[in-house]
Amino acid sequence: MNRFGHIFSVTTFGESHGAGVGGVIDGVPAGIDIDMDFIQGELNRRRPGQSRLTTARKEGDEVELLSGVFEGKTTGCPIGFLVRNTNQHSHDYENMRNLFRPSHADYTYTTKYGIRDHRGGGRSSARETISRVVAGAIAKLALRTLGISVQAYTEQVGSIALEGSYRDYDLSLTETNDVRCPDPAKATEMAALITQVKGEGDTIGGIISCVIKGCPVGLGEPAFGKLHAELGGAMLSINAVKGFEYGQGFAGVSQRGSEQNDVFLPDGQGGITTATNRSGGIQGGISNGQDIYFRVAFKPVATLLMEQDTVTLDGQPTTLHARGRHDPCVLPRAVPVVEAMAAMVILDHYLLNRAARL
Repeated sequence: MNRFGHIFSVTTFGESHGAGVGGVIDGVPAGIDIDMDFIQGELNRRRPGQSRLTTARKEGDEVELLSGVFEGKTTGCPIGFLVRNTNQHSHDYENMRNLFRPSHADYTYTTKYGIRDHRGGGRSSARETISRVVAGAIAKLALRTLGISVQAYTEQVGSIALEGSYRDYDLSLTETNDVRCPDPAKATEMAALITQVKGEGDTIGGIISCVIKGCPVGLGEPAFGKLHAELGGAMLSINAVKGFEYGQGFAGVSQRGSEQNDVFLPDGQGGITTATNRSGGIQGGISNGQDIYFRVAFKPVATLLMEQDTVTLDGQPTTLHARGRHDPCVLPRAVPVVEAMAAMVILDHYLLNRAARL
């Protein structure tokens, strides 16, 4: 299950402390302009060591495209890529070889496979998301030609949250601060909380919001390929994600249908629009042409730089004091990962939709 997507797909490989991380992207339409600066820029948004709020691991995360591109354009053939690991400190994990870290994949991987790579979590490490960001960047370049944009931002860290929706903020401000929050004042509060938590050796979670603009009507494949289900599955496959909602989500359960329905109206240009967008741009599992918006909840990072009770591989009680370099809050680096997964889903379903009717 290391392949994602139907027509536009990526098969990924690599571990946190292996030689590198990479993949093969298939189903990329021919003729897409490949902007290497843009792709590397997306990786730079995800890479470790980018600010005082993230892990201190220093990786250049420089991507090399191995195939599928000629003279700056996609050829329609598979795109192979590789990002080499250059700054592993595997010795930091030696004290974790014979025990299970609380809330990590250590116990489940060991039980399922009978073997695990204890160095940074191996395949379960968030370093695997490098492959998603590369594939997502190429999907974004394709979507750009269709006038479709994907924008995510940090909405909440701990109890500090934005009070409005994406419509209430200038999302171009998202990249102006280390937290990736479009409200500079809230971003300062969030950064202070992350710094405090980091100093205590603890971690904190939060929520990332995402909006997709310019999506045409008709994307989504009922009954089991509904667009919101595909987006939800994509988001829930990201490390540390605990929840997904689109449109008004859980907030709408206290309302009546008369308060929830999006009434149809003529758009004044010969088409149809809706008076509101409580559905989040998706109805019946199919995009309706309105903005698609959703929220993704991330738990606090499981690795704490403080002592925790746990057990050894044979079930004996022990204590763990983790070493190494870890994020106190995953949200700032997860914003481009959320965008990447969303971009891949939308491009994949755009290509699928071309087979829906003659």
